[in-house]
Amino acid sequence: MADLNAEFEAAVANSKKLSERPDNTTLLKIYGLYKQATAGDNTEKKPGFGDMVGRAKWDAWNGFKGTAADDAKQQYIDLIKSLS
Repeated sequence: MADLNAEFEAAVANSKKLSERPDNTTLLKIYGLYKQATAGDNTEKKPGFGDMVGRAKWDAWNGFKGTAADDAKQQYIDLIKSLS
């Protein structure tokens, strides 16, 4: 468990140092996995149509609903490693 958390924290740090900026779809996946891993299932109200960015982020996070925090952390780690 401690190893997974340490790996996750390292992946979060590495995500800020990627040599190339990922495309928007990948960025949303990174965001969704991070939120699921750190906050759990999305219980926030869905933003309105005027907030396109907020809505996209909400949808990305909500797409991982039901994923266990440890699974989300591992997927996040794997995704960041694949981008490094």
